[in-house]
Amino acid sequence: MITMKELENIKNDIQNIAEAILSVLNIDVTIVDEDFVRVAGTGKYIGKIGDKVDGYSAFKKSFIEQVSIFIEDPKNSPICKSCDHIHGCKEFAEVCCPIVLDGKSYGVIGLIAFDEEQSKIMKNNIDDFMNFLKKMADLISGKLKAQIKTEELEVEKKKLEILLDSMDKAVISIDINGYVDKYNHKFKELFNLSDNDLLHKNMFDVLNFIKRTNENNFSKYKMGSFSYNKRQRNVKGIYNINKIIIKGKFKGYVIDFIEKKEAIKNYNKMNKEYKITLENIIGSSNLIVQTKRNALIASRSMSTILITGESGTGKELFARSIHNHSDRADMPFVTVNCAAIPDNLLESELFGYEEGAFTGAKKGGKLGKFELADKGTIFLDEIGDMSLHLQAKLLRVLQERELDKIGGKSNIFIDVRIIAATNKNLEDMVKNGSFREDLYYRLNVIPIKLPSLRERREDIPLLINYMIDEYSNKLGKEILGVDDNVKHLLINYSWPGNIRELQNVIEYSINMSQSKILTLDCIPKSLTTVEDDVKYDDIGQIRTLEELEIREIKKALDKYKDYKKDKELAAKALGISRATLYRKLEKYKDRINVYLNQK
Repeated sequence: MITMKELENIKNDIQNIAEAILSVLNIDVTIVDEDFVRVAGTGKYIGKIGDKVDGYSAFKKSFIEQVSIFIEDPKNSPICKSCDHIHGCKEFAEVCCPIVLDGKSYGVIGLIAFDEEQSKIMKNNIDDFMNFLKKMADLISGKLKAQIKTEELEVEKKKLEILLDSMDKAVISIDINGYVDKYNHKFKELFNLSDNDLLHKNMFDVLNFIKRTNENNFSKYKMGSFSYNKRQRNVKGIYNINKIIIKGKFKGYVIDFIEKKEAIKNYNKMNKEYKITLENIIGSSNLIVQTKRNALIASRSMSTILITGESGTGKELFARSIHNHSDRADMPFVTVNCAAIPDNLLESELFGYEEGAFTGAKKGGKLGKFELADKGTIFLDEIGDMSLHLQAKLLRVLQERELDKIGGKSNIFIDVRIIAATNKNLEDMVKNGSFREDLYYRLNVIPIKLPSLRERREDIPLLINYMIDEYSNKLGKEILGVDDNVKHLLINYSWPGNIRELQNVIEYSINMSQSKILTLDCIPKSLTTVEDDVKYDDIGQIRTLEELEIREIKKALDKYKDYKKDKELAAKALGISRATLYRKLEKYKDRINVYLNQK
């Protein structure tokens, strides 16, 4: 909204318009604002600029009703009757026109005749006067609009400057030839530059790592890595280039720069997890209490830890807890699943690579997980699936505390604690040559074996209650607990998938339940049919060989379900050939398929 102060900013323009009207019409002009304060005038009104016009009813009517008014005889006009100065009025005629912008009145412009001659001219040419005055009012409206726009642009410009300086990234904008337009404080700080180093300078001269192309621009690039060693600053990082396009026309570039250490910090900030601790791990059995005690002792050490246990026993949960109890708790915790990443990609994922290291390498290179975990902890899950080639590189990191990036010219020193985990028997793998013996001993400095759920059945009721609360809230259902039959079933089930399988069962059951208590009819069929260790309502029942065979096949399939060669591994664990396994799967397909469909 325009204010008195803003009108003051264009008072010279308004006064020039008033004088132009006088020179054309030879009739005095007065212009008032929305508060009826005179902002411009000619003749006798020059000395009254800044005064408030009181009781000026014609101007008020014109302002409020947004109409042009012609008063032929002010002393006898009904419009002027309410004017306080009607008896001493010296005006012979008057024309006034509102100054309107976007439907709002901002003031009034008036022509005043102070003698018979001026009055006669006005009366004889009233239509022309009205049209001319309307055009002058529009001219003033245009000036006001331009003033408002200028102020808005100044405000937006100031906002952008403040926003630019508050950014964590170093940012610079240049024209199509590379000459510097704008930059923020972070940019000057990153490269140790002053305003004198940048104003009216060409960026290609200021930053020697960005090269000028033949076309005098670098539009074919979108990002790159940089190494800057000038003005007592030694900085490495990456930069991103974006074009400035206005109405389809190319106007220049905006470039942002991220220092390598800032990129690592941003990654760690984005991947910050809830601070899980050993106290959050549910269980009061002797086995789990002793395991947590061993993990707490291990957290105070710098040595490498190897966590073993069946699938679903909570190896990553323990790894995070150990990290959060350690002196590195405020530093990054980075996880890598060695089984989930193809071997040809795992090397670059772990160790990173330099720009141009191989065909298809990302411009600017890539930070590896070890670099991202610097000063913190890296958790290598499913370490048993790592190839012998990568095992050798990992061993070097453990021994030398140095990182050999793909395509790197020199090694990088890192300070990372390693926690590895596997559900495989690494000792057997060492014996058959699929895992390096020297790496095994390097990893197994502090071994922590997690008990299966079968080994700590007394913890199952605690876990059930916790999971019911968690999934009830998540799914928006009110579940109060389980009935005795379900409790008996869940405690005595063999749980080949351990806690992860229990979570799936509870979530499934809550979804299926139509009451506040979980009953057997909402439990997955795989648990309620005859394929488990025992018939739960008769612990001493003797099982048929067929039932036992189905049970063991399902246990093997469940154990290796996340592996690429799951059937081959399951057959090996059962001591049969893969062809034999497929024959048995065909034989028992009706009973095993029900089980598989529940997974």
